[in-house]
Amino acid sequence: MSDLKDLCGGLPLDPLPPNRGRDPNVPHAPVRTPNLRAEEERLALRNALRYFPPSHHATLASEFAQELRQYGHIYMYRFCPAVRMRAYPIDQYPCRTRQAAAMMLMIMNNLDPAVAQFPQELVTYGGNGQVFSNWAQFRLVMRYLSEMTEEQTLVMYSGHPMGLFPSLPSSPRAIITNGMVIPNYSSREQYERMFALGVSMYGQMTAGSYCYIGPQGIVHGTMLTVLNAGRRYLGTDDLRGRVFVTSGLGGMSGAQAKAAVIAGCVGVIAEVDEAPLRKRHEQGWVMEVTSSLEQCIKRIREARTSKTPLSLGYHGNVVDLWERLLLEFERTGELLVDLGSDQTSLHNPYNGGYYPVPLSFRQANQLMSTDPGCFQSVVQESLRRHIKAINKLSDAGMFFWDYGNAFLLEAQRAGAEVSKVGGGATEFRYPSYVQHIMGDIFSLGFGPFRWVCTSGDPQDLAVTDDIAAKVLEEIAANVSERVRQQYRDNIRWIREAGKHKMVVGSQARILYSDQKGRVCIALAINQAVADGRVSAPVVISRDHHDVSGTDSPFRETSNVYDGSAFCADMAVQNFVGDAFRGATWVALHNGGGVGWGEVINGGFGLLLDGSDEAAKRARSMLNWDVSNGVARRCWSGNTNAYETIQRTMEENSQLRVTMPFPVQDEHVLDRALQG
Repeated sequence: MSDLKDLCGGLPLDPLPPNRGRDPNVPHAPVRTPNLRAEEERLALRNALRYFPPSHHATLASEFAQELRQYGHIYMYRFCPAVRMRAYPIDQYPCRTRQAAAMMLMIMNNLDPAVAQFPQELVTYGGNGQVFSNWAQFRLVMRYLSEMTEEQTLVMYSGHPMGLFPSLPSSPRAIITNGMVIPNYSSREQYERMFALGVSMYGQMTAGSYCYIGPQGIVHGTMLTVLNAGRRYLGTDDLRGRVFVTSGLGGMSGAQAKAAVIAGCVGVIAEVDEAPLRKRHEQGWVMEVTSSLEQCIKRIREARTSKTPLSLGYHGNVVDLWERLLLEFERTGELLVDLGSDQTSLHNPYNGGYYPVPLSFRQANQLMSTDPGCFQSVVQESLRRHIKAINKLSDAGMFFWDYGNAFLLEAQRAGAEVSKVGGGATEFRYPSYVQHIMGDIFSLGFGPFRWVCTSGDPQDLAVTDDIAAKVLEEIAANVSERVRQQYRDNIRWIREAGKHKMVVGSQARILYSDQKGRVCIALAINQAVADGRVSAPVVISRDHHDVSGTDSPFRETSNVYDGSAFCADMAVQNFVGDAFRGATWVALHNGGGVGWGEVINGGFGLLLDGSDEAAKRARSMLNWDVSNGVARRCWSGNTNAYETIQRTMEENSQLRVTMPFPVQDEHVLDRALQG
């Protein structure tokens, strides 16, 4: 394809492409406020120009300086390609190896306007989850991948392609790191400065590792969370007529509406930005949209009474919605909400991740760039109001949980009443969904396993769905009841996935599976590629938000209570271990979900091309990828993980894990500490 061939030609320099600036037809990232000193602005400009020969510096310097001062970052809009950005079938990419073509497909999917939150700023989701820092980096990466052989590895430093380096055919084809900052300098202020300088980048979780698959990537986990919240808090998994209220319809949060309907409940999701709200409605993820609180309350009552599943997008501020629900309760005694949470991007509270209630969307965007200090104060006041309404509804019987988006952490920092009396460093008045709902599922080894059909053919996706369902049905016949419940949920999910029309961008799927399920599904799909039932290779991956990919004390490891919740050995070991066990590419990030400096996470991509070598890699890497985290959770004292890793050792004689001896008599500790 000529367009893709041109795209792989590197930086277009003779002549330079026209500078079309920003496209007014797509959403754009909020203006950043790095507050650079004069000498730092000079350094940022020098850093950007080093991608280009001196003959172009005079032309580019002025426009890059304007971008820096107008938007707070040099995106290099001039070099944004005119080609339609999407996941093209793998055979259309001009590459010397299909492993490189698979990465190109995944990168372009992450920047597809149907998938990406702010495509021209190279932001996939979360307000600041970058694929690259600027468009020169994108073009250089595509050039390197088109030239790569199976004896080279692309090295990526926070969006910057350091180059192709000699390696082995068994080595990863790409090693990606994002935001690997010296710990004492890993603050928000330093992040804004380093990103503006072009020397570091926030890759979120799956944006900077090229593995995001649109909101579908989280819809299944969200559905499982809502379903298991019903089981835990309401005593039932029949959620018809039950109301779930939350906020956010952007990137990852866009899954909430679809997940609520699949779980059978009434989902009401507030969103201040009309663009993603309309986008989700057009994609069929939101059934109804209203900007009227009166209509919102009316539809909640009607759907509760008829027990009809509904996804209702409220165009407005979630604080207004919570306060109106509280007012209805105080007026009538009727509690209109059963379950509540939040998915605003509070890892990024002062740069578009959270919009405070007194301001319109437009006013907030203006204030955050013109008076950041004032904007921060308004955000914190809004968070205090936000929590006040939730606390009163919770006292009335509504069950609320933190979705691991730093909501309670930032609310606490704002002075809201969220502290837990006698709680540890990772505990608040409300539990995180990992602590109460999903943590034990992780400890059983279950997590978000994904695959992408590189042909782009929906029929291939349907075949892989059927393969996965049959594999899980076969395994489920011989597991414990606790594990069987998880298999039942996932079999139900994958059998019905196609009818819910969740594909946005690449032909991809996700389900939660344990170690045995992941390995068996991967091997079965690889065999289907080999014998032609699936027409082209398949990329397997997972969310970094998983059993062993992430060390995050306010989310993934918030239920680790042995004092190691703030240690990042697991994520780093996961990244390294996946690399030498056969991953096609691996990634390690600072930040993701709960924010820069709050988490370290690692991910991978692995190409299944139907070969025996691919099967060998999948078996070795996937077994490690899960067991690493289960072993760590076992050592921290989790009973589910203890039983899971013990059973895994029985099935694999080469696996030997150090097992803990728990203290059985607490009086032993009392007597020792009392002298």
